[in-house]
Amino acid sequence: MTRSVQPLGDDASAQRMRPDGPAPELARLRAQIDAVDGAILTLLNERASLVLEVGRLKQGAGVAPFDAAREREILERLAALNSGPFPTASIPDVFREIIGVMRGLEGTLRVAYLGPEGTFSHLAARRQFGALADLVPEPTLPDVVAAVEHGRADIAVVPVENTTEGVVTATLDALVEAETEICGEIVLRISHQLFSRSGRLADVERVASIPQALAQCRHWIEAHLPHADRVETASTAAAARLAADDPGVAAIGSDLAARTWGLATIETSVEDRRDNTTRFVVLGGEKAAPGDNDLTSALFTVRRDEAGALHRLLAPFSAHGVNLTSIQSRPLKGKPWEYVFFLDIEGHRDEARVAQALTEAAGVATAYRVLGSFPRALPRAAAAGAS
Repeated sequence: MTRSVQPLGDDASAQRMRPDGPAPELARLRAQIDAVDGAILTLLNERASLVLEVGRLKQGAGVAPFDAAREREILERLAALNSGPFPTASIPDVFREIIGVMRGLEGTLRVAYLGPEGTFSHLAARRQFGALADLVPEPTLPDVVAAVEHGRADIAVVPVENTTEGVVTATLDALVEAETEICGEIVLRISHQLFSRSGRLADVERVASIPQALAQCRHWIEAHLPHADRVETASTAAAARLAADDPGVAAIGSDLAARTWGLATIETSVEDRRDNTTRFVVLGGEKAAPGDNDLTSALFTVRRDEAGALHRLLAPFSAHGVNLTSIQSRPLKGKPWEYVFFLDIEGHRDEARVAQALTEAAGVATAYRVLGSFPRALPRAAAAGAS
């Protein structure tokens, strides 16, 4: 009687069993990888020892724990040194996490953000400052700013503008009253998810989120949930909480909000534009020294009854070859029909041409203040996920 013989496996499996197959070479390469990992760990501990020394010096000198210019210097230097094949675009992601962990060795960094937990502000703060930072949620943007001024936090993260919906006016209004300066910038790609208790599109009767997020997903909602009511909430995290309590509600927000409230994703990337990005600024921290790619934010007021005042305010920047990347206006509280003008200026206020332009513009203004000079944010390799 002939007995059938079962094959031992596919060709690859058979090759792995042969002495001349790839198994010995694979084992050799894995051993080398293990050795490299061990060397990386040794160097990380060596770096950690140096950071502890830096922390002691900072505390003795009263130096702020966050220095955006120093962080950017590290990232740019590493990018310039990289010869591959490790992708240069991924260096900021990897080393921001290392820097965040190392910063935690110097002492706990308290970071205020617009809460509750799960907002995009929370996500931006966590990605920038790492898992060891003490992230402090605040209920409103003025409260976020006040947290630094009153000592509840070392630094604060606030959204200032979105590529789809424009400026965050509440932040500009809070900056008028702020006594602390901008020291850094975070740019975060906003990828919205739709999530609910069941994770089924058919169960959705209402869609909840902040007004900006609903606007950023307007066309997707109209195409897929044309009959669903829209519910505006104070934050994307508040929308997630509402969805957790009501099976007929789906929330729009970050994957962090969905995980925080134990919700199931219905659809990812429901934003209408794939370049949907929010820019945040960091308040507090060490004042940045001039670098190669800085931005200065300043505010001015001018007399409303003086013809050509705004033109004369802006003229010095053109005269000195200083580019303005943004001009925004907000009503001046207590003075109807008068406005505060916010200018974002390329360059550092300590650069001669920028300093001269600011001085001449200040001579035209009725009031003037530099909100801060800081390094522009480096792009992220794979950002995900403004309130």
